[in-house]
Amino acid sequence: MALTQRLEFRQSQSLVMTPQLMQAIKLLQLSNLDLTTFVEEELERNPLLERANDEPPAGEAPAETGQFSDSDGGHNDEPGGGPGEAFEPGQEEWMSKDLGTRAEIEQTLDTGLDNVFSEEPAEAAARNAQDAAPTTYTEWGGGASGDEDYNLEAFVAAEITLGDHLAEQLSVAFTGPAQRMIGQYLIDLVDEAGYLPPDLGQAAERLGASQADVEDVLAVLQKFDPPGVCARNLSECLAIQLRELDRYDPAMQALVEHLDLLAKRDIASLRKLCGVDDEDIADMIGEIRRLNPKPGMKFGSARLQTMVPDVYVRPGPDGGWHVELNSDTLPRVLVNQTYYSELSKKIGKDGDKSYFTDALQNATWLVRALDQRARTILKVATEIVRQQDGFFTHGVAHLRPLNLKAVADAIQMHESTVSRVTANKYMATNRGTFELKYFFTASIASADGGEAHSAEAVRHHIKQLIDSEAPSAILSDDTIVERLRASGIDIARRTVAKYREAMRIPSSVQRRRDKQSALGNVLSTAMPDRSRNTEPA
Repeated sequence: MALTQRLEFRQSQSLVMTPQLMQAIKLLQLSNLDLTTFVEEELERNPLLERANDEPPAGEAPAETGQFSDSDGGHNDEPGGGPGEAFEPGQEEWMSKDLGTRAEIEQTLDTGLDNVFSEEPAEAAARNAQDAAPTTYTEWGGGASGDEDYNLEAFVAAEITLGDHLAEQLSVAFTGPAQRMIGQYLIDLVDEAGYLPPDLGQAAERLGASQADVEDVLAVLQKFDPPGVCARNLSECLAIQLRELDRYDPAMQALVEHLDLLAKRDIASLRKLCGVDDEDIADMIGEIRRLNPKPGMKFGSARLQTMVPDVYVRPGPDGGWHVELNSDTLPRVLVNQTYYSELSKKIGKDGDKSYFTDALQNATWLVRALDQRARTILKVATEIVRQQDGFFTHGVAHLRPLNLKAVADAIQMHESTVSRVTANKYMATNRGTFELKYFFTASIASADGGEAHSAEAVRHHIKQLIDSEAPSAILSDDTIVERLRASGIDIARRTVAKYREAMRIPSSVQRRRDKQSALGNVLSTAMPDRSRNTEPA
């Protein structure tokens, strides 16, 4: 085999992931809140970017950069007098000069400024009144005024959190620094419901204290207000509240330690464990229900951000659906070409020119990327509405099985692009607000070989069957499978159990106990009313 050298031309295509392309891909999967944060950072970083609604107030002339330079002393050519006022030539020339510092002025005048510009009595009185402390509520800013900076929220008391409430009690309960350190560490572990982690073994190791010291401090913390706080589980939380009410007897202790039987409505087993009759067990369960399982929830917690839809879907006049973007979630930024052209004439350094050239390219790219993002979201949302027309018209029972590939092929995009677009995006419809990923569901085969069914529609069908069942005829998973197959849905029993557990629907045994117990309560309350209203003939 001979070795030779030769030149060849080959034409090929390759995707080069430039930083701008990577940033554009990242913009697709950002939510509207994250996108707003990103744009705000770019506005602070890039001097050539500006908001589209940044306009000067009415009656105020926009500032022009050409009026300011380093050679003219930084003054404005426009006189500062009001209408009808004119400066004499000598006075205007005197005011345009730099007088220097106070020492230079006094040296020039050969006297102190206090002797030249002495305050008149009226001016002195006004200055003293200005420096005096405010004496009225309105002077402090508390009264209603026409000031635009007046903020009523400045006078609202801060919301006390659970941690602050417990820390105040900690400073009174302990005097030793070691105990306060352990107590503050445990308070920092308390969640918003008022619970501690079940395992506190690492607390002693991290603090360098013994397990007995941690338990002693924990016993004191569990006596803090609100009752039941700093518990490690629900049973301990209820036990703390019952001790506070002096109702934690052996029978109540047995009930609290077997809350799983209470959740299953196994009253017979509870009655046997507690050693009480039917009337006593009913009273004990009533006391448990009056307790607070989450004592920390009445204090302030982190504020939840309201979900804002990205797309609106409204019925159209022709019987179709009108899809539009939410303009409030779209950042409006512009590239200040005028500012760049003015700077390019004055900048002489190569480094400065390179900086502003890069800033112009980044600003132009960001505007285009935001526009492309909005167009892509609208295109994907429109295709989803077209594919799921039955859902918008008739409801969740008519939700069709849909995957990313079907939408990507319809709009001629890649599946990864559709996946990024549907992430963290929401659609407001006539049936509620849904995430875009909600409309992508798996398909379940039809029993008669017809069109496949959506998994979400099958879940909805299962919930309807369970909600309509009678207390005397509870449907088992096998019975649900038979009814679904009679409706043309081919599904396995384990799939029904998985969907039922995902919807937090208990088993048939637990539902029978719950509905029979609810029916018994209704009958027990109706019988006394019937006997009281019945009169002998």
